[in-house]
Amino acid sequence: KNSAKAMEKELVICSLQEKEKTAIDRSQMFQIPQRKDLETKVIVVLGKAGMGKSILVQKICQDWSNGEFSQFEFVFWFDCKQISLPEKLYSLKELLLEFFVKPREGSQEIFEYILQNPAKVLLIFDGFKGLHDHENSPRSSASQPENDCCSIKELLSGLIQKKILNGCTLLFTGRPKDKLYQYVSKVDKTIEIVGFSPQQRELYITRYFEESPHCDSALKLIKEHEYLFSHCYSPVMCRFVCFVCEAVLEMGEKSLPSTLTEVFLKFFQQKIMLMQTDVTATQNQESLAALARVAWHLGEKHQSAMKSDLIPSKEVKEFALKYGFFLPFALPRHSDSEEDEFGSTFSDFVIQNFLCALHLLLAEELKDKNLTKYLSFLSKKKKPYYWLHLMPRFLVGLMFLQDDPYFCSLSNEDAKQSTKKQKTLLKYIRRLQMNTLCPERLLELLCCVYEAQNNYLLQHVALRLEPDLSFLGIALTPPDVHVLLSILKRSRKEFSLDLRNSSIDMQGLQALVSLRNVTSFRASLGDTVRLWKTLEQTKDYELLKASTEKFVLDPFKAKTMKDINDLSDLVKMQEKMMHCVQGASGCTSYGIPAIRNLRKLEFALGPACGLQGLQKLVKILAAFPSLQHLDLDALSENGIGDEGAKSLSEVFPTLTSLETLNLSQNKITDLGAENLATALPSLSSLKTLSLYNNNICDFGAENLAKVLPAMRSLRVLDVQYNKITGVGAQQLTDSLRKCPHIKNLVMWNPTIPYGVLEHLHQLDSRISV
Repeated sequence: KNSAKAMEKELVICSLQEKEKTAIDRSQMFQIPQRKDLETKVIVVLGKAGMGKSILVQKICQDWSNGEFSQFEFVFWFDCKQISLPEKLYSLKELLLEFFVKPREGSQEIFEYILQNPAKVLLIFDGFKGLHDHENSPRSSASQPENDCCSIKELLSGLIQKKILNGCTLLFTGRPKDKLYQYVSKVDKTIEIVGFSPQQRELYITRYFEESPHCDSALKLIKEHEYLFSHCYSPVMCRFVCFVCEAVLEMGEKSLPSTLTEVFLKFFQQKIMLMQTDVTATQNQESLAALARVAWHLGEKHQSAMKSDLIPSKEVKEFALKYGFFLPFALPRHSDSEEDEFGSTFSDFVIQNFLCALHLLLAEELKDKNLTKYLSFLSKKKKPYYWLHLMPRFLVGLMFLQDDPYFCSLSNEDAKQSTKKQKTLLKYIRRLQMNTLCPERLLELLCCVYEAQNNYLLQHVALRLEPDLSFLGIALTPPDVHVLLSILKRSRKEFSLDLRNSSIDMQGLQALVSLRNVTSFRASLGDTVRLWKTLEQTKDYELLKASTEKFVLDPFKAKTMKDINDLSDLVKMQEKMMHCVQGASGCTSYGIPAIRNLRKLEFALGPACGLQGLQKLVKILAAFPSLQHLDLDALSENGIGDEGAKSLSEVFPTLTSLETLNLSQNKITDLGAENLATALPSLSSLKTLSLYNNNICDFGAENLAKVLPAMRSLRVLDVQYNKITGVGAQQLTDSLRKCPHIKNLVMWNPTIPYGVLEHLHQLDSRISV
C-alpha cells in the first residue's frame, strides 16, 4: 500500500521541465506499447477538480464522432456521480444501451456484437472514485453480464479485473487523491492534466471576451489582480473569474474582488439578485439556505448528485435549476413499464464547496466553536474534507465579509454574532502551534488566512513561520505560490525554502527566490538552471547573481539520467555565468556557490543506467572542489563494474577533498580493483573506502595491499563480502603492519576460514571479525 502511494506521488508531482518533456498529444492517449491486444487496457487521467478532465473526455468523444480514434467502433461516456447513486443496480447491457443511449431497434444484436468484439469498445468513466473496497467484490465475476444486475462499483470492479468485457479499453478520470493508487498495478498509462500556463490563461481570457467591447480592458484588469490571475491556471476558475469580470465591467466598476470568496459571492449575487424582485428575495434566500444544506449533506458523503425526488422541496429544485446551480439527468429504467426517474447534480464542484461553507456559517445548530473543527489544521489523521478542499477557505473568507451588503442579506445574524465568530477564529489560530503543522496543513492555513484579508491574521502567521520551510513533494499551485509570496513579504525573518518536487512554475520560482528575506532555496536542478538561462537572456544579471548565491545543492542524490544531465548543465552554466556576471559587476571571476559547496554526492541510477550515468558524471566531478563524500552504493545496485571503476579512477587526482568513497555492491572484480589501486594514493584526503559486496578475489586484495602504506590519510577499509581467501587476507594483514594510520580493516568473507580470520584478528586487533 505504501509503495503504491509513493508510486502515485512519483506519477503526479515532478518538475516543470519534466512535465513539459513528457507532454503528450490527445491522439497519443491510447497508444500503449508492449501490450497484448487481447487484454483490457486501463488508462487513468488525473487532475485536480476544475482542471478540464470532463472537457477532455467530451473532446475525445467529439473527435471520435469526426473519424478519429478509428480503432473504436463504440465509445461510451459515463459521469460517475450520476451512475453511482447507491440504490441503483445495473446490468452491463442496461448501463451501455439504456443509460448512455438507447438504440431504436436491435439492442440485443448490438450488445452481442459488443461482447464478441471488446477490443473495439472504449468505456469512459468520468469522475472515478471510491471503488477501493470493491476490488474483490463477490459480484464482480458476473458470468452473464447482460443479465446480472449489480451496483456500479461491482460492475467497474469486474471490468478492471478483466472478468467482464475483457479486451476493451477503459479510460478513468479522477483527482489525485481519489484512491486511484489502489489500482496503480493494473493501470497501463497514467496522464496528468496540469492546467493552464500563464500564456494559456491570457489566451482563454482573450477568447472569452473576443466579442465583447471590454476585450482589451478585461485581460488588463484580471492580470492586475495577481491572485485572481493565478487562480486562472484552473480552467473552471478562469471561467468564473471571467464571468465576474464581465459583470464588473458592464456595471462600470474598475476593480475586481480581491479574494476567491468575494468572487463567488459576486457570482451568486449576479446570478440571483439581478433577476429577483422584492417579492422573491426572501424566498430566494430561503431556497439558497436549503440548497446549501443539501450541498453539505451530499459533500459529507463525497457526493454531488442525488435523485431529484429527494430534494427538500419543489421550490428549492426549481430555484437550483433556474439559476444553473443544478443540472438534471435521467436515470435508466429496467423496463419500459417503469416511470421515468431523474437525478440532479451540482453544476460545478466550486459551487458545492461555496454552498457548504455558506451552510456552516448560516446553520443555527452549529455553534461558533464548532466551526473551527471544519478547518482541520490540527488533525493528524487524513484530512476528512479534502473532497471539499475549497470549503475551509470559503468558510474563513465568509466570516470576514460581515460588511458585505449581499452577504448580510443572506444571514439573519447581527454584527455582534459575526464579530463573535471572527474572535473565535482568531483565538483558534493564535493557539495553533504552527511549527507542528505538516507542509500541507501549513499551506492550507496560509490560504485560509489569505481569504480573510485580515491584517492582524496575516501578520500573525507571517511572524510565526519557521525559518526553514520545506514543501518537498507538495504540489504548489500558482495560487499557493501567490499566497506564500505575499505572506513571506510581511515577515522580517530570513527564510530557507525547499521547493523540490513541488511542480512550481517558472514565474513562481523566480518570484520567491527574488525575495530579499529568502536567503537560500532548494528546487529542481533542471528548473533552476532553466530560470538562470532565462535571466541571462533577459540580462537580469543582478537577480541572476543573487539567485545563484542563494541556491543550495548539497547534499545531492542522482537517481536518474536526467539528474546527471542537469548536474552537467549546471557545470556548463557556470562558465557562461562567470562571463555574464563579470561584464555586469566587474568581478574578475565568479563561480556558482552551490558547485563550490557540494560536499556529498549520492549516485543511485541502478543497473540499467549505472555505467552510462557514471561515465557522464566523471567528466564533471573535477568541477566540485569541496566534494568530500561520493556514495555509489544503492539498494538497486548500480553495477558500474570494472569499466566504471576504471573511468572513476582516472579522475581521482582531481578529487583532492574526497574523504569517503563508497563503491559497495558494484560488481567490481580483480581487474577493477587493480585499476582503483593504481590511482587510490592520489586521493590525498581519503579516510574511508568501502568495497563491500563486490567480486574481488586474492589478486585484487594483493593490489590493494600494495598501496595501503601510500594512502596516508586512510582510516577505514571495508572489503567484506567479496571472494577473498585466507591468502588475500594474509597479504592485507601484512600490509596493515606498515600502516599505523589505519584504524579499522573490515574483511569478513565467506571464503576466509573463520579460524584464519580469528588468528589474524589476534595478530592485529584493528581487523574486524
